[in-house]
Amino acid sequence: MKKTLLLMATAALLAAGCQCKQEPTATPAETVMANILQRKSVRSYTSDTIPAEVMENLLRAAMAAPSGRNLQPWSFVVLTDKSQYDSIFGDNFNMRMFKASATVVVVCADTTAMMPPRDNRDAAPVRQPNHLWRDDMGAVTENLLLAAEAHGLGACWTACYPYPDRMDPVRKALELPVTVVPYCVVPIGYPAGSEQPKDKWDPNRIHYGRW
Repeated sequence: MKKTLLLMATAALLAAGCQCKQEPTATPAETVMANILQRKSVRSYTSDTIPAEVMENLLRAAMAAPSGRNLQPWSFVVLTDKSQYDSIFGDNFNMRMFKASATVVVVCADTTAMMPPRDNRDAAPVRQPNHLWRDDMGAVTENLLLAAEAHGLGACWTACYPYPDRMDPVRKALELPVTVVPYCVVPIGYPAGSEQPKDKWDPNRIHYGRW
């Protein structure tokens, strides 16, 4: 009887076309490329909150960005209390988007660093301007956006630096140190709309060997 049942089960699987086969998995390169090409600016969000472990993943990804001389000038202020947004962001025209999102991340940069003088790397570190902080902050913000996309979230890069009318209210309300600037503000939430990525591929912008 057991043998008959086993044969019947085997026949059923064969008749179903061996649906037990696993779908081919994407390669790491395919997964990364798909995530990069799917990234888009999302400006409308549901009311769902973002789990703490997901936000930590996003910030881990952000901090994995490259950094000149490994100075890592970044810091993050994570905001969820929407009642504070008017005092923090002033007349920022993105306010409606900020209040619709689940979380707002203020990406901050220390414009100085403790390091040896460039012409004497063996000298004692001294505080001096970090001229590469803008490059680092672009990388860290892009990592944050890509991580949001990978988690099924929507995000939008909104400029803060170098506009005084956007920077000053944030610096004052968040009590940022004098050497720290709010580089950008990124609202994050679960998408409520159907925003699609833009196809920005343009081979005419590529030059081989010379312009």
